[in-house]
Amino acid sequence: MTKHRCGWCVGDPLYEAYHDQEWGVPVYDDQTIFEFLILETFQAGLSWITILRKRENFREALDAFDYKKIAAYSDVKLEELLQNPGIIRNKLKVKATVSNAQAFIKIQEEFGSFSKYIWSFVNHKPVQNSVKNYKEAPATTAISDALSKDLKKRGFKFTGSTVVYAHMQATGMVNDHEVNCFRYAEVSKLQ
Repeated sequence: MTKHRCGWCVGDPLYEAYHDQEWGVPVYDDQTIFEFLILETFQAGLSWITILRKRENFREALDAFDYKKIAAYSDVKLEELLQNPGIIRNKLKVKATVSNAQAFIKIQEEFGSFSKYIWSFVNHKPVQNSVKNYKEAPATTAISDALSKDLKKRGFKFTGSTVVYAHMQATGMVNDHEVNCFRYAEVSKLQ
């Protein structure tokens, strides 16, 4: 018997593996949160599968998403990234990666961890939605609007409400698995 998955991932082994193992699982580790945040910002205007296919290239190019190293990148390193065919070579997004790392560190200093900061927007507990069909899931919510606004105020770039909501879905701040997906109940138990 085949497992029922959310419709957005069906048919691509990489997408299905990401869906089955990572998407929607609550993430509290700052390093992993940062990785997803950077991948989501690069995804703006592109499909998530494009980013997933380049994820290992990003990991290699961006020092395993080490935000302390990224925050100190030189202009030479930025130029090197812009020449790297394995990643998305958008100049504004590459520059935003550095400024977002710097803003990320400032939030850590203020709140003790980025995780405490970001999870405070959902009272430190995943929102359990009841999505019947992934096409019915919202692209933004009042929470993603507020979080996006606050991130931008703190210097983040490419963190509009749609990007932020996708980040919330990916890191389990909201459970948007379809209710008949085999992962819905599994993820619900991970609070």
